[in-house]
Amino acid sequence: MKARFSVGLLVLMLALGFAGSALAVKPDEMLADPVLEARARTLSEGLRCMVCQNQSIDESDADLARDLRILVRQRLVAGDTDQQVMDYVVSRYGEFVLLKPRFDLRNALLWGTPVLLLLIGGVFIVLSARSRRVLVTKSLSSDEQAALDAILRRD
Repeated sequence: MKARFSVGLLVLMLALGFAGSALAVKPDEMLADPVLEARARTLSEGLRCMVCQNQSIDESDADLARDLRILVRQRLVAGDTDQQVMDYVVSRYGEFVLLKPRFDLRNALLWGTPVLLLLIGGVFIVLSARSRRVLVTKSLSSDEQAALDAILRRD
């Protein structure tokens, strides 16, 4: 029984491993030029479906994803470079449309702020602990002790 379960699990794992992602590109969307179609597929893999959010527009069946696939292909047919197509899509839909956001100052601040806050908190804790340490005082020398005793006797 246990061996049968193990074999079944192995078969399931292999099936899932070899299963490729299904592409949602319809034949009527495809370009006749295979070079342009390959560029369109490459660009589509980097664009997020705004409905599904964790799928590329190449994998999504949503209407908005289809519109974006058509838009990418129209821009390529019009002669835009890959960078111009991506810039155009980002200008219309925002940075969120990219599955892998570009590195810029805003993104660096977004990812760097938690690290910076942790460092500031660590420094604050260390400085607080240092200031709360009990100061160790030296004992008085014999001359200082004699002077203190003389002052105390006067009162």
